Amino acid sequence: MTYRAAGVDVAGGDQFVCDITETVRATQKAHPGRVLGDLKQFAGMFHLGAMVEDPVLISGTDGVGTKLIIAQELKRHRTIGIDLVAMCMNDVLTAGAIPLFFLDYLGTGRIDAQTLAEVVEGIGEGCRRAGCVLLGGETAEMPDFYEPGVYDLSGCAVGVVSRRRLIDGTAVRTGDVLIGLPSSGLHSNGYSLVRRILPDVEAWKKPDTVPELGTPLAEALLAPTEIYAKAVAAVREIEGVHGLVHITGGGVPGNLSRIIPEGGQARLDPASWERPPIFSLIAGRGPVEAAEMYRTFNMGLGFVMAVAPEAAAQVEAALGAAEVAFSRIGEVHARGAGEPAVRIEGIS
Repeated sequence: MTYRAAGVDVAGGDQFVCDITETVRATQKAHPGRVLGDLKQFAGMFHLGAMVEDPVLISGTDGVGTKLIIAQELKRHRTIGIDLVAMCMNDVLTAGAIPLFFLDYLGTGRIDAQTLAEVVEGIGEGCRRAGCVLLGGETAEMPDFYEPGVYDLSGCAVGVVSRRRLIDGTAVRTGDVLIGLPSSGLHSNGYSLVRRILPDVEAWKKPDTVPELGTPLAEALLAPTEIYAKAVAAVREIEGVHGLVHITGGGVPGNLSRIIPEGGQARLDPASWERPPIFSLIAGRGPVEAAEMYRTFNMGLGFVMAVAPEAAAQVEAALGAAEVAFSRIGEVHARGAGEPAVRIEGIS
């Protein structure tokens, strides 16, 4: 008996590592002197040096959920890697961190080098957008655990911030202005509900434009998650940025409430920002009530900044100079007895 006969092709795995080497190195070349060693090492090594004073490392780990099912059914694997980096790094960015590096994990029943190379190309592109290094990762071939043609993804992102510049939401106060940054669509949350509402795999594959969307359905379902590194870089040195929020699982109220102080309430005007049409399609086809939509999806808001009112104009100017789209979506008010931490006008 051999390991290969049992379903694990070690030589094929080694070849796959060789195939993705250039993708990994391309992310590292943008950060000369930071990455030590090479892909032969058992662990990735990153030289922090004197990047920031009194450094605090910020880390986050995540996956992309059942959006993977759609990518694999459609055999479109390049953008799912962008999603993976985004879901991890956007969490890290909420501390005001500078992105440093990313590590990925790919699990599959059998290594399909072409498919997984496309996935890693997407991860490399996500790292480029985030401004970080793809430092390393793991590819696990596990026959009998995954069905043929199926793979799973997870990742870990690490950033750094000076302790004096750490943004943890504790400074949020009544009167703070809420500035929203647009999402690119569904991002990578709520897909279990999406697939219940839009279960027809053949409809996913049709190249025809869906009138309500202005694009084929696949384009809307697989639109990669926005990465907010440029926006955070533009404002991290501005005094008065009190809180940063990634609108991820739990939707708008579930995530925004995490920085609202006791006795405070975020009041949002849903007319103040645009929603990609995929949300109207899902709500109508479900049907899904508005409150449930906001509890499940980002509804067009991918990231929110809570800013002192005297700093709001400076933050908006910095975002504009960085060519980052934004809108004022509300303010933090005092909360009445029995009221929720987040109130969306006309919805909740």
